Amino acid sequence: MKPKIAIFSLTGCEGCSLAILELEDQLLDILQAVDIVNFREGMTERSWDIDIGFVDGAVSTPEDEKEVRKFREHSKVLVAIGACACLGGINTLKNHQPMNEYRTYVYGDRADWFPTIDAQPISAVVKVDYELPGCPMVKEEFLRFVKCMLTNRPFRPPANAVCVECKKQGNLCLYEKGIICLGPVTRAGCDAICPSFGSKCEGCRGIVSDEALTAAAVNLREQYDIPLERVLADMRLYGAYQEKTLP
Repeated sequence: MKPKIAIFSLTGCEGCSLAILELEDQLLDILQAVDIVNFREGMTERSWDIDIGFVDGAVSTPEDEKEVRKFREHSKVLVAIGACACLGGINTLKNHQPMNEYRTYVYGDRADWFPTIDAQPISAVVKVDYELPGCPMVKEEFLRFVKCMLTNRPFRPPANAVCVECKKQGNLCLYEKGIICLGPVTRAGCDAICPSFGSKCEGCRGIVSDEALTAAAVNLREQYDIPLERVLADMRLYGAYQEKTLP
């Protein structure tokens, strides 16, 4: 029996679900080894007998909370994919604004028609077995995860910071250009794509570890005379929810 896979979406742009469809040739290989039984973006048929459920998007409404509990109930393994599902993502920016203000701004006099709650990662509501962060999720990491599941091998995300990948790419550190970058504290796995094209890392893969924060605080202060607090201020774009858990 092939493993049964489902892909679900909550509040978000659904870019991570789209990234799966963009795998094209690799997706055909995957379909030889698994059955996709529930995927709104890719099929009309639906089944709730699920071995591995992938979820993108944040829990941002009462309906999201209800839905993610249903996904958890029907999935033997639940995987958060993308920054919104893993971190709360850009959705959490609303948590730092008065609810009435952003609801009125978006929906006008019909704001009461659309109930909302503070945005949060799905792990704040249900147990999550694995996380594949990023904005969007890194397609190659998704493929590696699926291969690990199919061959009963352990899956481990990178345990180092984006700076490591950046140096392997031979990039000049953006701090040398006077640009504050979240690379020293953000989990690797993206091949430092943003700094490689001249843009700062904005932390879409989340904080790598408390140890990385400590090391970055010392290095940034001693080498660039920049306090860590100034760097972490940029983390709010994707990881505002993480601010609650920082040491």
